[in-house]
Amino acid sequence: MGDAAESACHELLLRLAGRLPDRQLWRFRDWLAAGALAELSQALPLTLLRERIGLTTVEIRFLDASLRPFGADAGLLSSVREIDDVPESDYVFTPTSPYPMSLGDQRAVLFDAVLRGRSSVGEVRACWRQSRVDGHPPKRVLVVSAASDWINLTGELQRMQRALGEHDPCVEVLPVDMEPPPYHWAAIEASELLCTGAAAASGALVHS
Repeated sequence: MGDAAESACHELLLRLAGRLPDRQLWRFRDWLAAGALAELSQALPLTLLRERIGLTTVEIRFLDASLRPFGADAGLLSSVREIDDVPESDYVFTPTSPYPMSLGDQRAVLFDAVLRGRSSVGEVRACWRQSRVDGHPPKRVLVVSAASDWINLTGELQRMQRALGEHDPCVEVLPVDMEPPPYHWAAIEASELLCTGAAAASGALVHS
């Protein structure tokens, strides 16, 4: 039950990228990497209701499968609004940094040193995300394909980003067999390849 629930929760959090505020999304992923599904079961439904975030039918199934076994309140789960389609993203993505002086190259070297050749890792890509509406500063988004260990890899890369000064890291670790949601497709199409792991043949995010 635990592995299936954790995988469902990871995919749900992937699908909430760009919809759930970064400050909450990275923290929920950190809790998931720590195995804190009981805490997530209390906090995530309340956050969805407070932020007025609706879920598609598929996403509601992921919510139920991941949180109900760990004590989520049935009334809260049923109160999450169901929507027909994922709303259009408020973000645009670019491959280059909008800042004249950027630590991007230094971070790329670190990611290369840590992830190049790793058995479960496919491609490691990065881009910059800018908001169309809220005036928030541009943020670097890391997009990684992986054959396994998605949850722990997400936690590891988030901790690396925070150590480098990124308070609310944007780290998206996609299973190699998952069809990327629209948010991730947009990020992938605007991204630059940083490095590849040993699973690159089966984990290519961009196909020729």
